[in-house]
Amino acid sequence: MKAKLHGSFGAVALLCIATFWVSTAVSEAFLGLDSVTAVKNAILTGMWLLIPAMAATGGSGFSLAGARRGRLVEVKARRMKMVAANGVLVLLPSAFVLASWANAGRFDGAFYALQALELLAGAANITLLVLNMRDGLRLAGRLPVRQSTALERK
Repeated sequence: MKAKLHGSFGAVALLCIATFWVSTAVSEAFLGLDSVTAVKNAILTGMWLLIPAMAATGGSGFSLAGARRGRLVEVKARRMKMVAANGVLVLLPSAFVLASWANAGRFDGAFYALQALELLAGAANITLLVLNMRDGLRLAGRLPVRQSTALERK
């Protein structure tokens, strides 16, 4: 049951980040400034779902790992630390600043530079979370473990 909850929390977190990223890219590329502003505000609202999902993912993952050791467990933990740092140091502050600037109608070079940084950081977190999902499925026996991974654990 704990593993299913962990997977569900992780899927919700990944879906939130991917939705934020795609919504930002689509609004910037194809829609007007009013839509960009709406997306920035919606992302802030979505943090009420993302932050607890990320915390629950990390907590349940830590609990599942328990005394278990091995390359996949260690790699997943290291990736989650990068995801958390990226979220706390780049993505969350960027979301607040970009929403504030969008609400003020400030769509200048600084806005687009920060927007680019946010998109890069979001893409990095999506990649790291997808890799963690893959490795979680391997740990659960739902995906085959690569031969080199199996050899490295010996």
